[in-house]
Amino acid sequence: MLKHVQLSPHRTRAADTLSLSSTASYSSLSPEPLSSRSSSYSSLSETTSSPTTTIKVFAKCLRSDIEYKTLGITFQTTCREVVTSLLNKYRMRHRDPNLFFLTMEVTVRRSGKSVRTILVLDEETRPAALQSCHPRGDSKFCLQTRRGALVKIYDSAVMPESKYKSLLISDRTTVDDLIQILLNCYSSTERVEKFSLYEVCESQEYQRKLHHDDNVLHVQSCWPSMQEFHFLIRRNPDYRSRSKSKISWTPELPSIPSSSRLSLSQPETASTSLLADYDNYFYI
Repeated sequence: MLKHVQLSPHRTRAADTLSLSSTASYSSLSPEPLSSRSSSYSSLSETTSSPTTTIKVFAKCLRSDIEYKTLGITFQTTCREVVTSLLNKYRMRHRDPNLFFLTMEVTVRRSGKSVRTILVLDEETRPAALQSCHPRGDSKFCLQTRRGALVKIYDSAVMPESKYKSLLISDRTTVDDLIQILLNCYSSTERVEKFSLYEVCESQEYQRKLHHDDNVLHVQSCWPSMQEFHFLIRRNPDYRSRSKSKISWTPELPSIPSSSRLSLSQPETASTSLLADYDNYFYI
């Protein structure tokens, strides 16, 4: 037997009222739904474009009371940047970053035994990418030190109250690196290009300006006596930023004198005078 069921008009109105009120409340909360959606999408894309992670670096070589330091880095952070960040956090900007490097200790289980392998990481290696390939419990990063040597620099040009400063540097440290370490010692914000490093010999009374890429310890190792030589830092009177300096080059060469032109019928002895006349010219 079929029964005829009739819907109550009050229920229909209630449903309609509910749908209208919900629509009105949505429109009142978000008057510009498209713009809000686009803004939330852009913020999400910005967050996911540079994901971050944390690494634990054992840095007992910096100080005996430091066991490890947890750093938040991105997947683009290099080992060089991790070392610089550690030195800045512990206020050791006077230390040479080239004296430190990172190693990664990886533990692999083979046939029920744990095999430990230590990898020496390059400066451009990205620790976060390496850590993502191994479980956190099976790998760890350690800060290690390289051997270095002391150099004495007379630095009154940087700090008038100072006579000289002795620094422990690496055999990889260049002239620009050494000047930057000196500026960090005095918390100076001046540019490295404003200064130059000179090799001074007191017995022979001469000074030689070093190139900004010269290896400082290599220069010092060539000295016959440490008492006669020392390093001196000076300000550049004609300072110009290296990024703005341009070398002017003109493709046109000066005209060749007509007296140096020879005919093909001249003897071979005349060719020597021709080469002598062309000594002051260069060719492309």
